[in-house]
Amino acid sequence: PARARDSGNTTRQKSFAGGSLNIAGSNSPSSLASRSVRLVFADEVDRYPPSAGAEGDSISLAAKRMATFSNSKLILTSTPTVEGASRIETAYKASDQRKYFVQCHDCGEWQTLEWANVSWPDGKPDEAVYVCSGCGSVWADADRLRAIRGGEWRAATPFSGIAGFYLNGLYSPWTPLGSAAREFVEAKKLPETLRVFINTYLGETWSLDGGTQVDDLGLFDRREPYETPVPDGVVVVVAGVDVQDDRIEVEVLGIGRDEENWSLSFNVLWGDPTGLKIWNDLYDLLTQKLLHPNGVELPIKMTAIDTGHHTQQVYKYVKPREGRGVMAIKGVGGEGKPLLGRPSKNNIAKVRLWPVGSNTVKELLMARLRITEKGPGYCHFPDHYEQEYFKQLTAEKMVTRYHKGFPRREFVKTRTRNEALDCRCYAMAAFAALNANINRVADRFALRATALADEKVEEKTQPHRQLRRPAKRQATNFATSWKN
Repeated sequence: PARARDSGNTTRQKSFAGGSLNIAGSNSPSSLASRSVRLVFADEVDRYPPSAGAEGDSISLAAKRMATFSNSKLILTSTPTVEGASRIETAYKASDQRKYFVQCHDCGEWQTLEWANVSWPDGKPDEAVYVCSGCGSVWADADRLRAIRGGEWRAATPFSGIAGFYLNGLYSPWTPLGSAAREFVEAKKLPETLRVFINTYLGETWSLDGGTQVDDLGLFDRREPYETPVPDGVVVVVAGVDVQDDRIEVEVLGIGRDEENWSLSFNVLWGDPTGLKIWNDLYDLLTQKLLHPNGVELPIKMTAIDTGHHTQQVYKYVKPREGRGVMAIKGVGGEGKPLLGRPSKNNIAKVRLWPVGSNTVKELLMARLRITEKGPGYCHFPDHYEQEYFKQLTAEKMVTRYHKGFPRREFVKTRTRNEALDCRCYAMAAFAALNANINRVADRFALRATALADEKVEEKTQPHRQLRRPAKRQATNFATSWKN
């Protein structure tokens, strides 16, 4: 075995009897082109950057290192991501496309395990079973595992030099069907969690349904009157702030159970961001407390302010308020970026600057805007919002462009004004920074509201008692009291 104390072993290189292991980063051209190798194993290729620095595709660079070996082999593995932009999907389609077939213990039909054949009684995912596609025979987990042990690989096309293998989570001996069904029931509540299930458990690409631009008229038509300024479902309030040359725009967003959300207000503060007054106005807006219908006062828990315009003024405002729920953010382009990354203080003001994955947060928002049934992830808008707000909210669409032969997805503007879109994305980043289990917060909020209501009832039902004043103590004279 390789030993760390050996002089030939480092963090990125391990030597052992019969060979060595070299570890390289997909974004490092020098590590990819440093030596000749016979075997290249590339893991999670769908998450590789389009280019290793300025030198081109990571996999192509690594593959060139095998040129001196006649028996070389390139192995690619990955969880698939988005349809049409997935490296592993492209590679699999170029292969002989092998799938693992199992045989039914009743009818003898050979078949692949598909999620469509998993069934359970309504409301009881723990009782999930697999149903044979041939005869309808019900398989328990033990039957499924027995069938897997006797299965075989079969190719869909003739072998032409590339072997491709596909498996989904149904072939896993460690995950019972009941657990997978429970995960699916929870995942389908929101598009982003359903996407994770489809990518990671089913091993399939996620379809964007023909694009990600949402119809502004459809959103405008579904405006609704709020019975109270803060709807009953709101339990957390956040804000997103966009700084322009002559104004500051702010959206205040309420979040509820399962991330159902309500736009509470969209504000435009006019003024010069290089002056003091507009920042005082922003402070007054962000420090307000909103009265919930149950009597609880809700503060704005977190505010995200973009640093793209008037950067130093934003830093100056954020610096003394970082510990009070105000954060500076900066959009980061490219695919595969986290919605909210790790902050850095690599700036003159030493303010924590949080990177926000622009593609990621916009994809999430567009998926939320497509939800048409009130409930998990649904976006509510008050009936006084004008159509311009919705035009701004839907002012970008995703397009696929090709860079050196590889697809790259990015959002492009379809109109100039998009402040509403930016503010909503910033508010979503603010909520992500809270790292809150929103359903647990909703449960605690309900208990707090119940306790507050009980206190009010108790105050009303208790009879009014008249306080009796204590009797006045008579003064005594120590010198003469002995006479009494």
